[in-house]
Amino acid sequence: MSADVAARRGIPDASVARLPGYLQALTSLAERGISSVSSEELAAAAGVSSAKLRKDLSHLGSYGVRGVGYEVDRLAYEISTALGLTQNWPVAIVGMGNLGRALASYSGFETRGFNVIALLDRDESVVGNAVGDLPIRPMADLGALVREDHLAIGVIATPADSAQDVADHLVRAGVRSILNFAPCVLDVPADVMVRKVDMATELQILAFHEQRRTGELDLAASDDVEGVAL
Repeated sequence: MSADVAARRGIPDASVARLPGYLQALTSLAERGISSVSSEELAAAAGVSSAKLRKDLSHLGSYGVRGVGYEVDRLAYEISTALGLTQNWPVAIVGMGNLGRALASYSGFETRGFNVIALLDRDESVVGNAVGDLPIRPMADLGALVREDHLAIGVIATPADSAQDVADHLVRAGVRSILNFAPCVLDVPADVMVRKVDMATELQILAFHEQRRTGELDLAASDDVEGVAL
């Protein structure tokens, strides 16, 4: 995703974070042969309020047509353009453990504007092996990937204790966009964009909400029992 494109268009970060959800919903609608969608229908499909959706899309200059809604293909193109997805972005995945191999085997990157051009690892025992059609290459190849193949995004799929070293290698090679799956905070220069995917944190948030929901159910059950006792 190109944050610079969105920034130049004056789109707030919170809105940018929701645009992929809208695009996914629009893609699903297009696959079902639906050519137009109301803001209420699109908002429901994306899991947001219709007011929030309309505000987000207004930053793209897209307001829909009263009584008709949004043209699915056109809106999908507008969002793709804002996100910088009208071209394929070269991606390298670093760390060929279980997570890295799973990411390397994922077939959805290409359909969403990303081309995994390289798999990297510093373990000599795995370098030279392949995942699918791609060989695992040494970290020393990073510089050539940036210069010759225009590598744009690095994905870190290593343990936490290796992630900072990998990030340093990516930055030195000229990579300025990093997706970090390691459970740690990376120290990078100000001009490097890092997005963090922390599954443990997300599970902890879900645990909080589950605990609260369970507590509310227990409280309701307690109130019912007290009501019967009376």
